[in-house]
Amino acid sequence: MRKLDIKPLSVNKCWQGKRFKTKEYLLYEKKCILLLPKIKMGVPPYLLNIVFGFSSPLADIDNGLKPFIDILQKRYEFNDKDIVELNVKKEKAVKGGEFILFEILTIKK
Repeated sequence: MRKLDIKPLSVNKCWQGKRFKTKEYLLYEKKCILLLPKIKMGVPPYLLNIVFGFSSPLADIDNGLKPFIDILQKRYEFNDKDIVELNVKKEKAVKGGEFILFEILTIKK
């Protein structure tokens, strides 16, 4: 691995002023929360595995990351600061067949 001696910049510090959720995001959040199954959360820290199925090969792997993690946090009532490991993968999906696979695992101390 290569090391950069610089503090990572928070997404919250990337834009000036307040950011507001769009109508599209609010609808997406509502749909996701309804689709997310009931799960019993273990004790933190957590490992989060995500696979995004994008129909466009131009989609950046991190496009859905922040919104989806925020929705998971809201649905399962945990603090995303407790995610200490994250594995993200993108796969090709047919148009109209996009998907998200995920699992939240407790990391043994």
